[in-house]
Amino acid sequence: MYPPRFEYSAPGTIEEALATLAKVGDEGRVLAGGQSLIPMMKLRLASPAHLVDINRLADLAYLRRENGYLAVGALARHAEVAAFADLAAASQAMAAAAPWIADPLVRNRGTLCGSVAHCDPEGDWNSVMLATKATVVAVSSAGERSIPIDDFVVDFFTNSLRPGEMVKEVQVPVPSGASGGSYLKLERKIGDYATVGVATQLEFGADGTITKAGIGLTSVGNRNLRATEAEAALVGQQPSEDLFDHAGELAARAADPASDVRGPAEFKRAVVKEYTKRGLREAAKGRPS
Repeated sequence: MYPPRFEYSAPGTIEEALATLAKVGDEGRVLAGGQSLIPMMKLRLASPAHLVDINRLADLAYLRRENGYLAVGALARHAEVAAFADLAAASQAMAAAAPWIADPLVRNRGTLCGSVAHCDPEGDWNSVMLATKATVVAVSSAGERSIPIDDFVVDFFTNSLRPGEMVKEVQVPVPSGASGGSYLKLERKIGDYATVGVATQLEFGADGTITKAGIGLTSVGNRNLRATEAEAALVGQQPSEDLFDHAGELAARAADPASDVRGPAEFKRAVVKEYTKRGLREAAKGRPS
């Protein structure tokens, strides 16, 4: 199926891009990698009246560590994120997730910021962003604003961007002390959407106590979910199998999966519990000895 007719522009500066977005308002969409947007347009699940192609804005193709976080620009491709030399040092959860993103063709064109903005509950990155407590930087002709990931992800394919705004970058905090993270994903075949995915992040005090915890869930709700009660149960505790088992149970309760071709809801909850336990074990390897 072909998409409906639309206007197209390819601005040469970010100022020009923002001016165009301000003009077209909620009828416009940003085109970066297009690996999610174009298929939705072809299926007529999305029908923007105007595409603003930002691929000429080379200044947005960056990954860098600064001011205590890893900044990922709007044109940083999945493959570039996976190949970033400091990725594991900055975020083990991101390093674990990066190779699981779709397939090589999608990773070479798609962008992390585009995936975050797309808010597909079966997408991997937003679970990692929830676990790491990332921030989305949105920009418009009126200026910039920083949006915590919990406020950015609103619902099924729905974010909190305002008309005329685009995602400029995603900021992932870099832990200042001992930490660990992971991402585990169950898929039917290479490149498939997740049946279940679980992102974990732990930070530790000098005595090995868990000081911060993050758990993000993929494909078990109408959006990527934070396992809030499981996170709270971990903070202030020493890592242990009993603790991780309890956190796994709480994460499974937070999940709200649907039965579908990938499996029944009960199976998915069981996977959430097991993957949470495994992920926390992996994250706990970062505990100071």
